[in-house]
Amino acid sequence: MKLDRRGFLVASSAALALAESKLSAAEKGQPPEASRPLSIEGREVAVYTTADNTEHRLSATDTLVFKQVGQPLETQICVFVDPARRFQTILGVGGALTDAAAETFAKLPKTKQQEILNAYFDVKNGIGYTLARTNIHSCDFSSSSYTYVSEGDKELQSFSVNHDKQFRIPFIKQAQAAAGGKLNIFASPWSPPAFMKDNNNMLHGGKLKREFYQSWANYFTKFIKAYQEEGVPIWGLTIQNEPMATQTWESCIYSAEEERDFLKNYLGPTMKRAGLGDKKIIVWDHNRDLIYQRAGTILSDPKAARYVWGIGFHWYEPWSGGEPMFDNVKLVHESFPDKNLIFTEGCSDSFNAQRLKDWKLGELYGRSMINDFNGGAVGWTDWNILLDETGGPNHVKNFCFAPVHADTKTGELIYTNSYFYIGHFSKFVRPGAKRIACSSSRSQLLSVAFINADGKVSVVVMNRSDKKISYYLWLEGQAVEVSSLPHSIQTLVF
Repeated sequence: MKLDRRGFLVASSAALALAESKLSAAEKGQPPEASRPLSIEGREVAVYTTADNTEHRLSATDTLVFKQVGQPLETQICVFVDPARRFQTILGVGGALTDAAAETFAKLPKTKQQEILNAYFDVKNGIGYTLARTNIHSCDFSSSSYTYVSEGDKELQSFSVNHDKQFRIPFIKQAQAAAGGKLNIFASPWSPPAFMKDNNNMLHGGKLKREFYQSWANYFTKFIKAYQEEGVPIWGLTIQNEPMATQTWESCIYSAEEERDFLKNYLGPTMKRAGLGDKKIIVWDHNRDLIYQRAGTILSDPKAARYVWGIGFHWYEPWSGGEPMFDNVKLVHESFPDKNLIFTEGCSDSFNAQRLKDWKLGELYGRSMINDFNGGAVGWTDWNILLDETGGPNHVKNFCFAPVHADTKTGELIYTNSYFYIGHFSKFVRPGAKRIACSSSRSQLLSVAFINADGKVSVVVMNRSDKKISYYLWLEGQAVEVSSLPHSIQTLVF
């Protein structure tokens, strides 16, 4: 699919010149904020649609006008929106700039590289990512395992990010430029160097040895400063990717108490001494299943909690055969309202090229994003933004799906429907937006709503059913009637 087939994105850009604002500590910890009612008299609603078995991909499909309807009947399906009730402030939406993404990008012709940059980071011609994650030395989505120091160098005298200068740093800098210089990047380690661990291996779990706690904390500060010197400012970091998972790739285990103590006694103070106290530290960075236990253990300690900006989470808890545990995110938000919640990774694994057009890929994203934002998340970060025709490169063959795949042999770019589902949020819900009250009268329709800094409201409605559903977008006695196609997602902007 060529980017010019989505020329509709240009036409919608006039409504998207939205101001950005920073998160306010006062806003995060408050109950729903009451504001003056939003006047909608004379407002038109622009409808953007992505739907299965159609050509609609973030397409402008309708323009509607509010009319007086009063009290809705039980038989009238509605999505109710109340902009007067406001919740968390949105940081942004984005994806991961990994070694795999950078190496795949480097294999593409210049025209295709520019297409990728526009598709992800340009809000007018693409979906306007403003948030990004990257890895601290290697992860599974690297072509090999590597670190930034020589084996055994506890003092880190050999520390160098030269490895990343070939592919990853140039790629990140181009992404920054495409995003207009406004890209909040957070970094995550998958494992300390082998000599710092009790299993003497970067792979297969293991733990950080106590005698290397300070050396590992210093490693974080050296990484941040080295990237800064390369023109890549790091906004924040997570302490450990998936700290309860022993993986065949780079991994490291921390109990909640171990993560707490490493943060309060080593990482937090070390960052502060290094002049990096403004960097956002994110704990957990793992699935929704254990999120409350991890948050409770760390945040109940005031000395540790003072260093915590937020709690990161992934979506892989259904590995055990169950359902996504969205209520756990909401409980953490209700229990610790002064801390931020941020989705830090999600993808569909077990890559199979025959499934590139599988509609379930996009619906996985839509369901998660709606529930996670309704649960209190301020940001949402996908995993690799770009992978090759094999779902890699990945040095342990843990091949996965990405929203966009590149055939590095032909240069073709393949946009899965996940790209468009994410775009229904990232394009129309800009940094500084606030989530507002939104409720659907039928379980077939999932919904969430936001008001942007410029006063524009964006309502995202997802229809997971096999049936076409007509519903009313209802606000203060006025409504527009909307047609929702089977297996579709819509953003309504007014």
